[in-house]
Amino acid sequence: MDRAVSAASEARRWVSPNPWVGCAIQTATGVVYTGATEPPGQRHAEIVALDKARNAEGPGACKGANVATTLEPCSHTGRTGPCTDALIDAGVATVHVGVGDPDPLVAGSGISALRRAGVEVTTGTRTEAVERQLAAYLHHRRTGFPYVVAKMAATLDGRTAATDGTSQWITSAEARHDAHILRAESDAIIVGAGTVRTDDPSLTVRHVEGRDPKRIVLGRAPSEAKIHPCTEYVGELKPLLTDLAAQGVVQVLVEGGARTLHVFHDAGLIDLYVIYFAPALMGGDDGSALITGKGVGTISDLWRGEIVRAQMVGCDLRVDLVARPNR
Repeated sequence: MDRAVSAASEARRWVSPNPWVGCAIQTATGVVYTGATEPPGQRHAEIVALDKARNAEGPGACKGANVATTLEPCSHTGRTGPCTDALIDAGVATVHVGVGDPDPLVAGSGISALRRAGVEVTTGTRTEAVERQLAAYLHHRRTGFPYVVAKMAATLDGRTAATDGTSQWITSAEARHDAHILRAESDAIIVGAGTVRTDDPSLTVRHVEGRDPKRIVLGRAPSEAKIHPCTEYVGELKPLLTDLAAQGVVQVLVEGGARTLHVFHDAGLIDLYVIYFAPALMGGDDGSALITGKGVGTISDLWRGEIVRAQMVGCDLRVDLVARPNR
């Protein structure tokens, strides 16, 4: 399953709204062949791995094979055929599944189809790692909302811009590279109109390989702004997110500004906070804060989360924060 998880990571930026799945097949020779889901309309991870094994060892290579797949194999015909049928026809003996697929078109039917055909199926293999990897997809299918990631960058004393408005660059080139991976993994990116007027960002993926996200401005963007073409939106956030999810937007990245972040945070709409802290101090209270707006009135109302990841990115510290499960 570790090999399957590793393979899936290669597909993350290219396959949404499909899940980024990895598969590993061990044949009777002991050789392991891996596959990852291809862009929409192309092969799923199981088919890629089956094809690799058969190309290397012949048509009957997968008879009695041991299979690990990060997500429950599909059992319906969409733009591709059912992966369950392909596994059954190949004669595999065992399939280990990381997590079940909550998509109503699958939702246990893939596992049932394999078992009816006499394939031994085990579930819950490396589930925690797979749940982390597929968090955005699973959230989208379970809730009908996109997975919302808020990206921020600040000095260690929590400031994002100096008093004259300058903010580029607080963090290192390595942190900016990492942030572009977040962009490439997201289907849409949201900023406030104030950020567009102040910074004139293009919000494209430039430092890594990947697709540019759909660009959305809360408010009106100047006609000459680099963000065009974009969608301009005025209204409540929940209907916007519901509509984006229906369009196949699995993950949304909110990049600012501070007031926009406050609106999302205050409404409880952020699923993951990614904050890059630079080894720098603004040295006063007159710089811009990470989030601006009305905060809590008393310490007992303090929003508290759980740090699920902390690592150095270049000279900066990346902290990933989620809401506590019992909030």
